Amino acid sequence: MGLSDNTIYRTVCATALRFPERPALRYKRGNAYERLTYCELLKQARALRASLDALGVRRGDRVAILSYNRPEWAVCDLAIQALGAVTVPIYHTLPAAQVRHYLSDSGATMIIVEDHRQLAKLDPTMERLTVAMIDGHESSGIPTVADMLGQPRSDAHHDAALDEAERSVSPDDIATFIYTSGTTGAPKGAMLSHRALLYTTEAALQFVTIDQRDVFLSFLPLCHVVERVGGYYLPLSVGAEIVYSQGPFAVAGEIAEVQPTAFICVPRLYDTVRERVTDTLTRLRPVPRRIAHWALAIGRRAAKRRLDGASLALVDRVLTPVADRLVLHKIRQRATGGRVRFLVSGGAPLSPETGFFFESIGVRILEGYGLTEFPVISINRPETARIGSVGTPLPGVEVRLGSDGEILARGPSMMRGYHNLPEETAHVIDADGWFHTGDIGAIDTDDRITITERIKDIIVLANGKNVAPQPIEARLKESPYIAEAVLFGDGQAVVVALILPAREPVEAWAAARGIQVGWDNGALCDSPDLHGLIKAEIAQQSEELADFERIRRFALIGRPFSIETGELTPTLKVRRRAVAEQYADILREMQR
Repeated sequence: MGLSDNTIYRTVCATALRFPERPALRYKRGNAYERLTYCELLKQARALRASLDALGVRRGDRVAILSYNRPEWAVCDLAIQALGAVTVPIYHTLPAAQVRHYLSDSGATMIIVEDHRQLAKLDPTMERLTVAMIDGHESSGIPTVADMLGQPRSDAHHDAALDEAERSVSPDDIATFIYTSGTTGAPKGAMLSHRALLYTTEAALQFVTIDQRDVFLSFLPLCHVVERVGGYYLPLSVGAEIVYSQGPFAVAGEIAEVQPTAFICVPRLYDTVRERVTDTLTRLRPVPRRIAHWALAIGRRAAKRRLDGASLALVDRVLTPVADRLVLHKIRQRATGGRVRFLVSGGAPLSPETGFFFESIGVRILEGYGLTEFPVISINRPETARIGSVGTPLPGVEVRLGSDGEILARGPSMMRGYHNLPEETAHVIDADGWFHTGDIGAIDTDDRITITERIKDIIVLANGKNVAPQPIEARLKESPYIAEAVLFGDGQAVVVALILPAREPVEAWAAARGIQVGWDNGALCDSPDLHGLIKAEIAQQSEELADFERIRRFALIGRPFSIETGELTPTLKVRRRAVAEQYADILREMQR
């Protein structure tokens, strides 16, 4: 039986039978690491399964998890899957309004929240919602996961009945809703089956060796489909160990401490590692700095030859081991912990500069391509990776180009559809079963895929978060002082905006204060009073946005968009690409 013919819970059960005493999850309590073995993980999942059943969770029910990565996340998810219910993960950084929408739209009957801060996001009027907490106390009156795990175990007859019920769960049953933003900005719940999630792990194991000796550092939120599949279900399917990161500020030290053998992340973290190494080198004394730059130059030369499929020149066969011994292995140790066999990048485009840097120090980044609706479409293989390409399709996944160059894909790992949105589903999955990605690309003779541009209006930040710009722009234009707002940030760390002030209201505001406002771009940018006004308006209109959706930098422009200049369509819709070209210098300055 292949993994794609199994369920998530049964997959972990099989692993626990093979490796009962091997560590499955490692996490920090205070300053020390603790571990759950596979036997202990399964024991906790079974105990929680009985408690959730007692609370009324039934097959097909939706149960939300609102928490950062931690072992309880996995225990809760496995218990939910064991009941044939559906896990609805919610980013712990989302504001209350979005959390409530996810709960309402999914029809969740229960939610497990991390702590009282997350509990405060819930709507007390949602009477049908059963609530449990991970970190809580008895005075709240809300059951905690620890309470449920500590309850007397159900009897053998009840356990047998639950086991029998679990065996009736089909690989084609929905395992999770993962929410993503569409071009209108309305969150859509992508329905993914057990088969869809596990097929990706099975396909990956056909070209990369991962086993019980591997150690994964879990950094991306488990709400992110890349982490869910590649950093959670994949290692648990082979008996590898998962170590939970304590967050962005801790990850650099954790890499050195944990020394992972595999790491999956979005490009922004890899960019940060490269920037830190580069900054460290600039602060070295002159002689060590020259040696380091010499070694990196040797590494770059060797990397280029490897990527081109060419053998090293004789001089580089001699110098490369010397450069590695003097410098490169130290950088590798600092950047990756020293044991990483490969890194995986997904969720946003990887900078060629960053990919080449890691290749130069002897670490290969495998860039892949997928979407929430289709977790992994393609990925580079360790032996044939090419910087700038997102690799070749996974085994069993078909990819072709549409008449307009759009990348179309179909295969077992594709979503079933969007929850309660049949028209939206039909828009992206055609009658022949092809999923329309919304990305324009090219496919070479070796089946390597390159993404050239994005059809969809979604902004994908460097950290992999998706930002739907249109509803935010509409919200900003509710301000009487903002006539037009256009958001940017694809592949960047933060969202930035071009703002056209509403001339008449701004002039009235300025006159009342005796302020002169010029309307060319330079004068607008040089007006601290107007800049302060618009900044306050942006802040006021952004109160209900998630932190990653908020505008961090903006520039004021003095000329309205027009059809003649190509910035507007004939129906007066903004052409984002044309605006980006028109204001390229300003955008570059903001995105530095």
